[in-house]
Amino acid sequence: MNDELKYLLTQTAQGKFSRRAFMGRAAAAGITAASASTLLASAAHAAGPQKGGTLKMGMGGGETTDALDPGTSDSPVPFSVGRTWGDTIVRVAGNGDLEPQLAESFESSADAKVWSFKIRKGVEFHNGQTMTVDDVLKTFQRHSNAESKSGALGIMQGIESIKADGDRIQFSLSTGNADLPYLLADYHLIVQPGGGMDNPNAGIGTGAYKIASAEAGVRYQFEKNANDWNADRGYFDQVEMLIINDSTARTSALQSGQVHMINRVDPKVARLLGRAPGVMIKNVSGRGHYVFIMHCDAAPFDNRDLRLALKYAIDRQEMVDKILDGFGGVGNDIPINAAYPLFDETLAQRMYDPEKAAVHYKASGHDGSPIILRVAEGAFPGAVDAAALFQQSAAKCGIPLEIKREPDDGYWSNVWNVQPFCASYWGGRPVQDQMYSTAYLSTADWNDTKFKSADFDTLILQARAETDLVKRKALYGQIARILHDDGGVICPMFNDFIDAVNEKVAGWENNPNAEMMNGYAAQQCWMA
Repeated sequence: MNDELKYLLTQTAQGKFSRRAFMGRAAAAGITAASASTLLASAAHAAGPQKGGTLKMGMGGGETTDALDPGTSDSPVPFSVGRTWGDTIVRVAGNGDLEPQLAESFESSADAKVWSFKIRKGVEFHNGQTMTVDDVLKTFQRHSNAESKSGALGIMQGIESIKADGDRIQFSLSTGNADLPYLLADYHLIVQPGGGMDNPNAGIGTGAYKIASAEAGVRYQFEKNANDWNADRGYFDQVEMLIINDSTARTSALQSGQVHMINRVDPKVARLLGRAPGVMIKNVSGRGHYVFIMHCDAAPFDNRDLRLALKYAIDRQEMVDKILDGFGGVGNDIPINAAYPLFDETLAQRMYDPEKAAVHYKASGHDGSPIILRVAEGAFPGAVDAAALFQQSAAKCGIPLEIKREPDDGYWSNVWNVQPFCASYWGGRPVQDQMYSTAYLSTADWNDTKFKSADFDTLILQARAETDLVKRKALYGQIARILHDDGGVICPMFNDFIDAVNEKVAGWENNPNAEMMNGYAAQQCWMA
């Protein structure tokens, strides 16, 4: 690249020279449009954050039934909405490190049974009220209460007591837990005035943006929080989230410039979309996984042989190839993969096996009536097609699956965690204990397979308290094997998170914890 182009690249990244003009100069110099876009993105990031403008996000995974209560957040839109207006006391960075947020430091006893978090001073809620240690205390108390129906209830149940001590919050645990700070980074645990006990749906927090208007299932509008405690975020004047559940419409909105970024790009169109002018694909592999979940306490799924029959009747590799188009990897009927610390790589991979499926199906004594699998396109990208593949592979095993397609709107409130067999997804969690405690512990409110085993629960508690990593890994191996053989989760694939952004968006950093930079895209990006 000649000196003139280097100079123009810097000027363009700083907004002093038009992008169109730079692209024209670059083309004349023999630089492809894709390469020029990459150069601009890198230069914009290096130039540093630029303030101002409006970010428009096209989001799939929203419903008219969505609430602002972070405890009930159960799908992509409430997740990103909460990340935009609220803060937790700590957060997990893209590299897996813990970063202080509303707690500026933390420490534990030698046995990891007592944890103390020093709460940041001088933080103001969006309503002008100063955040206090009592607000933080009440937040955790609310999410520890079964009445709240919080998605964080499972991870809070190992905590015996929580108390305020000066400028600190102290947690006393029944057993040691070296992972506690990771658990408290959970996206449900947004600190609210009075813990949100009086009005959990107020949408008042300490985040980079205030909620200006909220129309569930349609749009959310935010404005910059002028009194934000953190100056290193929130560069836009305004943020607008448009709910566009249809994948094709969402993609078109990005290509037409109606929005600047979208989530949940269909893997089958990702490569093609990435070649479109002005569009950049942002994909990262991690702990997210797509699943079919069976309620272990409801017929016919209360029969272990039937569950095993269905697990052997699914062709995982076919789904990765045809549904993910390579943007992911094969699952093994547990929610854990090699992205997790202490993953047990010795667990044998379950393969598609029509003979074994048929043997277990016969042993189950099932009467041959259709087994209804409920699915919606919004369950995960390609979910309807994945269900059709499952139906075909099961038919070769003599297992009659019937697909019932449900509407996207209301799926997460009327189908997921309600109906006994449906499609779903999990974004994963930073550590194994949090994933298991959130979704598989018998007492977890979000135990969406209704799997309950005293031995399984005991092993989770033992692994949580074990500080010897070799022994802890062995315990996680036992946990995985129980769920693999007895549980109600069919996990055919681990997905890449695939988002797409307009080339004008700068500041994007891949984060394997969840889509949209673990929900922080609006907070951390800017317009070049």
